[in-house]
Amino acid sequence: MTREAAFFDVDGTLCDTTIVHYYRYFMLRRLSPLAGRLWYSTFLMKCVYYLLLDKLDRQRLNVVFYRNYAGLPVAEIKAQAADCHQHVVRPRRFSQAPDCIEEHRRAGRAIVLVTGSLDFIIQPLAAEMGADAVIAARLVESNGCFTGELVGPPIGAQEKARRMRDFAAERGIDLSRSHAYGDSMADLPMLETVGFPHAVNPDRGLSATAKKRGWPTHHWTIAASTAGNRP
Repeated sequence: MTREAAFFDVDGTLCDTTIVHYYRYFMLRRLSPLAGRLWYSTFLMKCVYYLLLDKLDRQRLNVVFYRNYAGLPVAEIKAQAADCHQHVVRPRRFSQAPDCIEEHRRAGRAIVLVTGSLDFIIQPLAAEMGADAVIAARLVESNGCFTGELVGPPIGAQEKARRMRDFAAERGIDLSRSHAYGDSMADLPMLETVGFPHAVNPDRGLSATAKKRGWPTHHWTIAASTAGNRP
């Protein structure tokens, strides 16, 4: 039986998060308060470069940024994923996201998260949202540590669309009857893959594209009760 699905980008779409938020959390957990302040002042300077690279090529950003994980202990970092979700993801989650996902679930659609963020970071959110599948980045592990290299290409732009098509072929999903949600022009290929694209808090480029093509645009917000808890 042919099925439908609803595909959701995560960072910027379901939550006001980036890959920087997660890494910062893990690093500050490992350092003393003084060492953490010194590290963070240096890291902020690097973030200027990351911001520029994000504007030019988000997939390249992922390759470069994830090298920061090189040498970090796998077991320790993965054990902190639930706390990262509690302290970083949940306070930044858009309040409209759960209801939107539940609406698609009631319609019988498979819920799929598609993200360039790391798989173990996204798993708690996937469980909370009741996602049926997660398409996420993975880091190579060696001798109990991350190498800083990705398993396969970074998941962004065209790679998101390719993974969605592969997923649909494997699961019998009719993409022409499926939905997708994204927030930036980097998500345009995944939105063009389905019959029903949605723009969520879109950047300027995606906003103009959505308006031109008649796609629904959603303006989601963070609940006041959680916004104040963001670190």
